[in-house]
Amino acid sequence: MADAYIYDAVRLPRGRVRRTGGTLAELPPYEMFGQLLTALENRCCPPEVVDDVVVGVNTATGEQAGDIARAAQLWAGWPDSVPGGVVSRLCCSGLDAIESAAARVAAGYADVIVAGGVESMSRVPMLSDRPAIATDADLGERTGFVTIGVSADLTAAGYGIQREELDAYAVTSHRRAAATVSRSVIPARKGGTVLLYTDEGARPDADTADFGALPALFGEDAGWDRVARRLPDAPRPAAGLHTLATAPQLADGASAVVIGNLAATDTLGRRPLAQIVGTAQTAVRSPLLTAPVTAARKALRRAGIDAADLDVAEVNESFAVTPLVLTRELGLDPKRVNPNGGAVAVGHPLGATGGILIAQALDELARIDGEFALVTIPAALGLGAAMVLRRLH
Repeated sequence: MADAYIYDAVRLPRGRVRRTGGTLAELPPYEMFGQLLTALENRCCPPEVVDDVVVGVNTATGEQAGDIARAAQLWAGWPDSVPGGVVSRLCCSGLDAIESAAARVAAGYADVIVAGGVESMSRVPMLSDRPAIATDADLGERTGFVTIGVSADLTAAGYGIQREELDAYAVTSHRRAAATVSRSVIPARKGGTVLLYTDEGARPDADTADFGALPALFGEDAGWDRVARRLPDAPRPAAGLHTLATAPQLADGASAVVIGNLAATDTLGRRPLAQIVGTAQTAVRSPLLTAPVTAARKALRRAGIDAADLDVAEVNESFAVTPLVLTRELGLDPKRVNPNGGAVAVGHPLGATGGILIAQALDELARIDGEFALVTIPAALGLGAAMVLRRLH
């Protein structure tokens, strides 16, 4: 058995989705991920040593259907002999791709794998694949399906988290993101023109008064009747809790991580940045967004450390309630949770987010000279994923 190490992690800047066309809307998703393959080739990763490329995609339809990993490789001019494939686990897709790659390397079935994710929400809108779980009334009733937004409101109400606390968290996320300079970002280009250098959307002047004036997102038609039938005693917020300010912003993006065994130090010509020491995929039947908590605890246990040992936690802001609940449940220092902001400020490009959070965690560990980081993401249908990284000095 070999261990799994991270040798590099890169990402495109997150470009906001707009009705008039986002900044990255002219980039097809295969080109977005392909640009990262080119960047990795230039930085440390000769394509001929790569055993596989694994890409996570949430909405695997339209331009993201088929094998977008293979399409991106061919676009980037990588050797025909390098295979590629796709995994889809909703918002956990990118982290699943990286975890799966790490497992194969650790088992000795591969030496070097590039894994990550991509999502063009401008070109392939969320739910454009018309999943049966969301469109078939009988299936929805049988499974108790509600949108993740309703789950977010329900979770906040269950934990007694008020609207004011959610709004205040969003302000913090914006201000942190606005002050961040990421070392892992590769500028997004179209031909010879740079489209975007850094994440979009962060507001250094974010204000709780402005956010407090926004209407709630999830009203009577959001599926509360189904919640009431299945969970008649569940506390429901009378006026709704999450708004556009405390929801994850729609974004386009891509991320890629080079994973290898220790012998890859020679083939890649560099030492690894970090070791993957714990992973977990979990699920809960409850509509509450608690799967990231169970995933984090399982990954920490497998890593052999406690939450108190963490120097940074990157918790996807799948609504503002998620990091607030995880901070409370694990007893984390709020200053160590999403210290560079998150999705409510700069967006959540679904399948790409796992690799983005890993890149951010490694950047932050290097900045503070820390050792351990947790990355965790919730997804619809009660899913959660987590990974623990140990930075190598």
